[in-house]
Amino acid sequence: MDILIKTKKYETIQVRIDEEICYLQIHRPEANNTINNRLIEECGQVLKVCEESAKIVVLEGLPEVFCFGADFQMIQKGFENEYEQELNPGSLYDLWLQLASGSYITIAHVRGKANAGGIGFVAACDVVLCEEKTKFSLSELLFGLMPACVLPFLIRKMGFSRAHYMTLMTQPVSAKQAHMWGLVDAFEENSENLLRKHLLRLRRLSKTGITRYKRYMNDLNDILIASKPKALEANKEVFSDPDNLEKIARFVKTGKFPWEEEDHL
Repeated sequence: MDILIKTKKYETIQVRIDEEICYLQIHRPEANNTINNRLIEECGQVLKVCEESAKIVVLEGLPEVFCFGADFQMIQKGFENEYEQELNPGSLYDLWLQLASGSYITIAHVRGKANAGGIGFVAACDVVLCEEKTKFSLSELLFGLMPACVLPFLIRKMGFSRAHYMTLMTQPVSAKQAHMWGLVDAFEENSENLLRKHLLRLRRLSKTGITRYKRYMNDLNDILIASKPKALEANKEVFSDPDNLEKIARFVKTGKFPWEEEDHL
């Protein structure tokens, strides 16, 4: 696994290997750690290699932002130039499925802000650890969108009612609140130390045992597979609406939310 990953050059991620642990870092500092198709592709490539060799995958972001969701600048450019330039929702959903059902333990180590599609990465992981100051949010409805692909993973993690409330309110949720709701499994001021303690325990497990257990758990709860067609249909509906795309384009250019634009009409 070391040779396959170390010889590969990545544009959107950084990867390092420590024995049977793969550290996969989302690394797009120039774009606020947002998601584009290249990121989806590169993460998928690494996870495919991990199927055979890794016992644990630690997913991380930057110290100030874990992942802030879809790359609005990419969407804005596509809208204003009248060409299709958006995330591939099917590939993104499949990437989260890899995190959720792969033959390894996935740990989301979250620092800073996690928003929109970033919550999808978080909710897809087996274990979620974060800093005490971390903030979680779903901002999609502010732009007429919805976290269609995120919700099956979020509902599986924290339940329908809490996921519904978090989607409607669109406001940031603290680490403490996220822990109470079940999105976060543990948090501390020093999340690096928290991660270290979890890895000391989890690395004792065998690859065979993890693979069998994950397969069994996937069979017990098939919400993610069953929800995929509806999630992709809903995603297509909101991202093909010209009004929603115009709101995104205005936000990228002016920094103003849709209702702020309306106040000046």
